[in-house]
Amino acid sequence: MAVTGYEGGCLCGHIRFRAMGPAGSPHTCSCRMCQRHSGALTLCWAEFPPGHVDWTGPGGPPATWRSSKGSSRAFCPTCGSTLGALDDSGVVALVIGSFDAPNRKALAPAGHSYASRRPRWWHVAIGDTPGA
Repeated sequence: MAVTGYEGGCLCGHIRFRAMGPAGSPHTCSCRMCQRHSGALTLCWAEFPPGHVDWTGPGGPPATWRSSKGSSRAFCPTCGSTLGALDDSGVVALVIGSFDAPNRKALAPAGHSYASRRPRWWHVAIGDTPGA
């Protein structure tokens, strides 16, 4: 059986990662923490166990900022790109936009968290067929 792998990184290439295994819980989130971390109204996530993510770029692991009691947000200290969250519960949540191939079917979000926090004019439709 082939092992699934994903690669990605920041805008400048200083922080790179390789995540192995199936992407767990791909979802979107519109909580205020995600909005402020990314500058976007909705952020897309995929989760991996810490031992399944290797930081492969010249910068090594990303910089972190303690954002809550159970999590730190990860970003590139050079270009500032959002990379994800490192949760104390043993989850590395990577933002799908930082993947080299974010259009892979296995990364398609299956749910949306904190839909009530999005502006009423912002609509996220899970399962829509992408347009041209």
